[in-house]
Amino acid sequence: MKKTVSGLLAISMLATAPWSSVLAESPKTTYVNALEEQDGSKFNSESYDFLKFSKIGAELERIDKTSNRIKVEVQGTSADGHPLYVVTVADPKAGGKFGQNQALRKQMFKNPGKAQEWIAKNPDFKVPIMINGSIHGTEFVGSDAVLQLIERFATQNDAQTKKILESNILIFNVVANPDGRVDATRFNGEGIDLNRDFITQSQPETVHTVDLITEWNPMVFLDTHGYVKNYAPNKQGLIEPCTPPHNPNYEYDLYNKWAMGQAEAMESEIMKNKAGYEGTLYKNMVGTYVPQRDDEAGWDDYPPIFTPMYAMYHGAYGHTLEAPTNDEDGVKWMYDAVMGALQHATDNKDAMITDQIEMFKRGINFDHPFHADGFFPEAYVLPVDEKDPTVTEKAVNHLIQNDIEVVKASKAFTVEGKSYAKGSYIVDMAQAKAGLANTMLWDGEDITDDTTAMYDISAWSLPELWGFQADPVQTKVTVTAAKVNEVKGQGTVTGKGPFVIPNSSVKAVELVNTLLQQGVSVKRSEQGDFYVQAPANAISAAVKASGIQVKSGTVPAGAEAISALKVALLEDGGMGKVQSHSGMNLALERLGFDVAELSPVEVAEAGLNGFDAFIYNGTESLISTNLSAANKEFGFQNAAQFDKFKANVNAFVADGGKYIAAGAGASRATKTLGLTTASVNSGGSNSNGIVSVDYDGTGITAGYGQDDIGFVYRPAWYTGVDAEEVQATFDDSDFFMAGHWKNNQLASGQPVIVHESDKDVTLIGLEPGFRDHTDYLFRLISNALYTK
Repeated sequence: MKKTVSGLLAISMLATAPWSSVLAESPKTTYVNALEEQDGSKFNSESYDFLKFSKIGAELERIDKTSNRIKVEVQGTSADGHPLYVVTVADPKAGGKFGQNQALRKQMFKNPGKAQEWIAKNPDFKVPIMINGSIHGTEFVGSDAVLQLIERFATQNDAQTKKILESNILIFNVVANPDGRVDATRFNGEGIDLNRDFITQSQPETVHTVDLITEWNPMVFLDTHGYVKNYAPNKQGLIEPCTPPHNPNYEYDLYNKWAMGQAEAMESEIMKNKAGYEGTLYKNMVGTYVPQRDDEAGWDDYPPIFTPMYAMYHGAYGHTLEAPTNDEDGVKWMYDAVMGALQHATDNKDAMITDQIEMFKRGINFDHPFHADGFFPEAYVLPVDEKDPTVTEKAVNHLIQNDIEVVKASKAFTVEGKSYAKGSYIVDMAQAKAGLANTMLWDGEDITDDTTAMYDISAWSLPELWGFQADPVQTKVTVTAAKVNEVKGQGTVTGKGPFVIPNSSVKAVELVNTLLQQGVSVKRSEQGDFYVQAPANAISAAVKASGIQVKSGTVPAGAEAISALKVALLEDGGMGKVQSHSGMNLALERLGFDVAELSPVEVAEAGLNGFDAFIYNGTESLISTNLSAANKEFGFQNAAQFDKFKANVNAFVADGGKYIAAGAGASRATKTLGLTTASVNSGGSNSNGIVSVDYDGTGITAGYGQDDIGFVYRPAWYTGVDAEEVQATFDDSDFFMAGHWKNNQLASGQPVIVHESDKDVTLIGLEPGFRDHTDYLFRLISNALYTK
């Protein structure tokens, strides 16, 4: 985990120096070509002259020069290289006691009882509150409100400002998604919706926010969004807490004790200032929409993918704030909502932080009074695959970076009758952030019958979808073990060759592609493993970097030579504010393929000459000729372009090109293109989760077996196909393991991967490249690309 002076001021510095003397130098560079910035998005029904990202650095520098309360920093860069600004505001008189407050945060996780006692005796302590600005780039009002709040708390001396600063340290992640603000997109430069990335943490912006959360452990976390209006009559905007279902890994009673009161305080502040709004929508409002109070389902806090929900696992009272409109009134609404939250936190600081610490106390004491016995296991044991430890090592580092304690066994041991080797990892669940550890490591649950609708995904198990073993045990693990701070794996080459690279992980396939691109000859067996006939010293550097343990073996009969492939991926530039192909793009890049993103128009105009494979993973609207004005820039401009696209793709396949479609949208598009005779069936838009799949185990599904794992998101399955075309089926009984999918029995036992018998066309009803999260399924993509 990154710990820097830039994010957490050194206690020794602050013990002897006033706040102003340790300010980081204000950033002087914007890194943005202002001429390339967008003025707004066609997806927003309102618009206003929001502050462009290229001007934010200068604005922060201006404020910094006027105040000794503020610290302005750049703590990293976005996917496109734009600066990530962090501003901390605190009463400069707190300098001498700032070290005490930081010590208190650490004590919370070591001896929470003593931390609670200290609070009772020291009422002048300060708590951190974090405000996250515009994680969705088109929701401009959040960062604009943040800038107004920064200026107020840096420069103003009214009674409310001083009172809030007497009790709190304010941390502003000024623009959580710079790429999106510059380009006027919801997502970042990699096409990822950052507010869906907090279980995976695949993007630099997400990692940056996680670092801030684990560094400060804020008592309150406010995430600024837009735009929600008229969800209830004359109730404008939205303030969480959420509708059920609530994730069972929360200590939800402690959160809910304060969350509703804080939401109502925000609503009260907005209504108190009602006369200051310009628009009729605001002048007629009677309150805000609070999902938990005003609804039954549809705006849940179940998955840990959202920023405030993730922050809740670190003890924060997390809220999403959705302004009603994209205009100056929306900025004011957001400003007022945050002020209401800050005043509420100030008025209830002692009791709220005591309950925050109580969450950590429950974890350390393994005492979860509102959970059934056995819900939290005593521990998880993570054994390591000797040949390919990379998946488990990635998981261990991920846990550590999220403030979860992991130890490594110094010798072999047995627990609940099962033997584990020396070097196995153990996550003891008697720890402060047990809820986060469990939500990352458990299998999940089927909540189909618990609610009518879900806002987003309902299952995300890291062991199942990343492909490592994590055994829950109900017995205390007693073995000599050492705390792990970081795992640094290193591959080795043993023997004289030929060398076997198992088809076992993302890193293994990436190694194969690295060697192919270096000119090394590689063969692949029907079972999916790779064989290299080359001197050890020719491959040792790549193997060392991969983390794979490569040994000598025998090349099986029938193994075929493979070559480096040039892959074209159909690009979704942002239809419906989403880049639906972005997860597949990241999967291909991580697997080491040479991939080019081609828009529908590019394929129509230039064809697919020079490419070995073409992948469609995204919305079927990419080939629609009836698009909205907002969507049209990403698709066909006229019907003739669709005809050219269809002709070019069919010619590519007829000439021996490989075509792969993943997901329901791409499968239906494939039918429209005339590339399959299969009938495409799909679940509803709320359908997603982890499923049991019976894979054939060779060729396209090499390395997978019966009763294996798959992931679906708006799932697809196929009928009207010949038996020899079927590569995998949903299991035929109780195949739905975790998530939310009404009427899933319709897909039981049905084909979910098929390959056309007369052309190289593969349909995959799963989502093997979902949001860079389904590592375990990435090899379905590489298998399909390599299988001849």
